[in-house]
Amino acid sequence: MSSEMKRRIIAIDGPSGAGKGTISRAISDALGYRHVDTGAMYRAVGWKAAHDGIPLDDEAAVSAMAQRAALVVEGGVVNIDGHDVTRAIRTPEIDKAATAVARLPKVREVLVARQRALGAEGGVVMEGRDIGTVVFPAADVKVYLDASAEERARRRATDSAHSGSQAGQAAVAAAIEARDKADTTRKVSPLSIATDAVHIDTTEMPIEQVVDQVMGLVRSRL
Repeated sequence: MSSEMKRRIIAIDGPSGAGKGTISRAISDALGYRHVDTGAMYRAVGWKAAHDGIPLDDEAAVSAMAQRAALVVEGGVVNIDGHDVTRAIRTPEIDKAATAVARLPKVREVLVARQRALGAEGGVVMEGRDIGTVVFPAADVKVYLDASAEERARRRATDSAHSGSQAGQAAVAAAIEARDKADTTRKVSPLSIATDAVHIDTTEMPIEQVVDQVMGLVRSRL
């Protein structure tokens, strides 16, 4: 693969349970690109705030903590200030904490700066909710993954990576609905589809088919 190809930035956005993680990892593996899960960054900050006893609505304190934190989201591992929180951040409690801190403009400012630094040299597949609209509006490839609310709840309820899945699909569906509302109505960087993003509804699509479609799009831009 040429160095020119490795400089590309691929943005994959979408709501909870749309398949961003699975698809992003598959694409990054296929291309030999770095994979960055920006949602895990907000989760880690939410976890650290709770761990340190910082009120989730104290914007100055949470953003200061996020600024100074040693945060690594790489290779499927999430570590903040020496704590491996890879599993700890996948709970209903941290879902809520992540949603809370993600609404704070100063926290988003800090993390968006980190995300831009991670992707500055290209060769990255970055997943989140505002990658193609805010973090990298000039990304080479923009994809917005979506699926029906029912299918997203089913996936999340059966996902072993989320320890809260034992709560049952109805509870998971309610949590996803609440997260969707929070993400789409927040004042800063709300979840939305970039005008030049390719929208893919994954509701009835096998993972392999979604990967093939995204890879076809990537190849057309390389």
